[in-house]
Amino acid sequence: MADDGSKQGATWPLPSFSFQVTWGSVAKISFQEVSGLDTETQVIEYRHSNSPAYSTIKMPGIKKFGNVTMKKGVFVKDNGFWNWYSQIKMNTIKRIGVVVQLLDESSKPTMTWTLINAWPTKITAPSLKSDGNEVAIQTIEIAHEGLTIANS
Repeated sequence: MADDGSKQGATWPLPSFSFQVTWGSVAKISFQEVSGLDTETQVIEYRHSNSPAYSTIKMPGIKKFGNVTMKKGVFVKDNGFWNWYSQIKMNTIKRIGVVVQLLDESSKPTMTWTLINAWPTKITAPSLKSDGNEVAIQTIEIAHEGLTIANS
């Protein structure tokens, strides 16, 4: 009898199409795409003067977090991104926590990425074409001061 895959359970990777995003205390917002959930550690190269090795050693330095890009459809009277972005003044933007959760087959969170002190750095309005047949998609790019990952 052929194996239908039902006994595989946790051996299959999770699909990336089922996720949810929560902005601060606002209800969950539906996005088409989320990218840029990454972090990087700068490398410090060092060699002291009496080292017998003629090469440097590499040490971990400061962590850097990339900006996160999110795309969603445009809805009537939905100016939430633009209203948040218009609040930017000299270092006085309202910063919020943003939570991105990857969901399993039963829509329960399995992985959670939490962005700390997030704020909008760029918004892109949809491209408009008179002969197009696509949904209007807007893009928001947010900067943040930290990224944590948790498994449920």
